[in-house]
Amino acid sequence: VQLQASGGGLVQPGGSLRLSCAASGFTLDYYAIGWFRQAPGKEREGVLCISGSNGNTYYADSVKGRFTISRDNAKNTVYLQMNSLKPEDTAVYYCATDSSSPVRGLGCSPWRYDYWGQGTQVTVSS
Repeated sequence: VQLQASGGGLVQPGGSLRLSCAASGFTLDYYAIGWFRQAPGKEREGVLCISGSNGNTYYADSVKGRFTISRDNAKNTVYLQMNSLKPEDTAVYYCATDSSSPVRGLGCSPWRYDYWGQGTQVTVSS
């Protein structure tokens, strides 16, 4: 199982970025996939998670209306579209999958996720 996150960078406030998470070694549409972030000195937090079974999603309050998650099953890739970015969105962003999600359902707490990709830095600054 491997996850490869990409797409981070430097963007001005109000700008947009799309992060990609390419999966290999498993079919991601069967498992929950989550995007998480960790800012310096802060705990890792769940940003957006999507169920593998029914497409249900969880959004952190801080990103509702600005971030969306989507899945391209043909490419085995999940995307995080981030719009109206704010300086407080600055963090290292990670994607991860919960291999137990078919049994226990969708959650977006980092402890539930057992396979992680490397992080990609997102910096929102003028």
